Amino acid sequence: MTNSKISSIKPLLKIPKLLIFAFLIASFIGFFDATYITAKQYLGTPFNCFINGCEDVIASQYATIGNIPTALLGVIYYLIIFIFVVAYLDTKKRFFINFIAKFVVVGLIASIWFLFVQFFIIKALCLYCLISAGVSIILFILGILVIKSKNISS
Repeated sequence: MTNSKISSIKPLLKIPKLLIFAFLIASFIGFFDATYITAKQYLGTPFNCFINGCEDVIASQYATIGNIPTALLGVIYYLIIFIFVVAYLDTKKRFFINFIAKFVVVGLIASIWFLFVQFFIIKALCLYCLISAGVSIILFILGILVIKSKNISS
């Protein structure tokens, strides 16, 4: 390659490892939290909740879509993020981290909706749902940091 060709190639900026591991940890916490809610719903066992309202939220019509707990959708969401982070760590293919940085918007929108439902419709709060919303917000912030840390191309 000639010097003119080398200088015209834009160098790839590295994504800080701390951001990648933060994605792993946050997605694992979200997965564990959503799995707990889903398991409790399927088993029909009471929640060990430190605030009153978990049972009201989980028993509401907003806790399921048909017979499927909405928490199960959270399990799938967090699992997708976790798998894509692992795939990125394994392959270093930018597609995986680019996808995650954009996909976290889905979780943020869902969390905003469910927070609205808890505060204004059900008027009860579920600790585990609040944890999931917090994790979704953290994942969204991490996605923004990834986008800002480098120039993501589609």
